[in-house]
Amino acid sequence: MKVTCDREKLREGLAIVNSVVPSKSTKPILENVYLVATDRALELVGSEQEVSVRYRIEDVTVEDPGPALVPARVAFDFVRDLSGETITLDTGSGTRCIVTSGSDQCELVMADPEEYSVIPRFDEQGSTSIQGGNFTRLVGRTAFAAAKEPGRYSMHGLLVLLGDDRMTVIGTDGRRLSKISTAVDTRGAAAQSAIVPTKGMQLFCRVIQDPLDQVRFVIRDNQVGLRTKNAETFARIIDGDFPRYETVIPAHCSHALEADPELLARKLRLVANVSGDDQRAVRLRARSGELELFGRATGRGAATANLEVDYKGEDTEIAFNPDFVLEGLKNGDSDRVRLEFENRSSPGKFVLGEDHIYIVMPITFDI
Repeated sequence: MKVTCDREKLREGLAIVNSVVPSKSTKPILENVYLVATDRALELVGSEQEVSVRYRIEDVTVEDPGPALVPARVAFDFVRDLSGETITLDTGSGTRCIVTSGSDQCELVMADPEEYSVIPRFDEQGSTSIQGGNFTRLVGRTAFAAAKEPGRYSMHGLLVLLGDDRMTVIGTDGRRLSKISTAVDTRGAAAQSAIVPTKGMQLFCRVIQDPLDQVRFVIRDNQVGLRTKNAETFARIIDGDFPRYETVIPAHCSHALEADPELLARKLRLVANVSGDDQRAVRLRARSGELELFGRATGRGAATANLEVDYKGEDTEIAFNPDFVLEGLKNGDSDRVRLEFENRSSPGKFVLGEDHIYIVMPITFDI
């Protein structure tokens, strides 16, 4: 293989592939990036146990097509620090891949490309088209709520639902839940669902370069895939039962208030400064036209803040972990946030934007 390409494009491709490639693996072959030069393109392939990516660089000069398998981290680090505008990759020696840019040169030890597992091609049949920016928004508004600590494996992914010309994405860690949906053209296909590793969904977003581009998303028997102009990415479906999210979404709420999300976040941060580390809690006390926030912790003190809200019900209160509420507000996209709840021991339902709800379990306290 001998190919010359734009350095910045190669750096971008290697950065994306390295977000997948493990730094240490029980299968050392997976620590490499698979390069293959075709007529006028260079493909970069990276894979690990759950996710894989094929990234394509167009408009390259190929003198000798063929494959190469080189250490992914070393290749990225070297290319990142080069200053030349173009790079030449040459495997003419058979055992080394020589990377040259201007007067700088690096020799990378190659592994046998035949030992690398074949990554499937994206099959468009049965796939759904969605604008890249909309897909990124669905993931960004839910991934923050997915589980990160060891526990139920199914919570370490996002539930994707396709049907009735809508795509819905849900993330939860058992203490809070974020759900958002958008219209897509499913062309009357049967409803589908899959639990996709959060890492895989975030990788899908990373390869979307233009939010206005249409991308294709597909659910297969054991994996999901997404194709953009330059990339094909895949993630293995998590085998397990996703929590019954419908049961925690309140069907009826006696209390509802609306507030400015930026002002509410600022007041929350203020009061949360005195909240304890072991059990962080801020009380929200609603009365006509006003919301009082109160926090207290032994050894720290107490704090109170007030803001104007739209509320006309009876005086009531509820307590939440302020960090959970702040994360939700950060990931909302509306100039008004609505909080609904039945009583102080029921889940709080935050409406953060169009078709976007965020459920937070309350913290119980003694009166």
